[in-house]
Amino acid sequence: MKHCCARMQAQVDFSCPDHPELDACPEALIRYSDKFREYGLRIHDGGSGSVAIAHCPWCGATLPVSLRSRWFDELAALGIDDPLTQVVPERFRHGALWRDDV
Repeated sequence: MKHCCARMQAQVDFSCPDHPELDACPEALIRYSDKFREYGLRIHDGGSGSVAIAHCPWCGATLPVSLRSRWFDELAALGIDDPLTQVVPERFRHGALWRDDV
């Protein structure tokens, strides 16, 4: 997927040889969820939290609206109300849900 600018692309694609878990890497600033089409700033407090963002911190571009609610709504329509314990169809596991619409 192409992101809004080179710096955002670099952060989304970032990997660190010293920190296999990016939540432990102070250089990893952006968390991107392809499944939800959602961007966030990592909270480096030892956990895996992030704060959702609506604009790119580097170029100022408006980022796509998160599809998190749609994801859960469409699963609920299929009778899946607990995706942690129920089988989730493949198209919901990555960005295929929204890419079909683009």
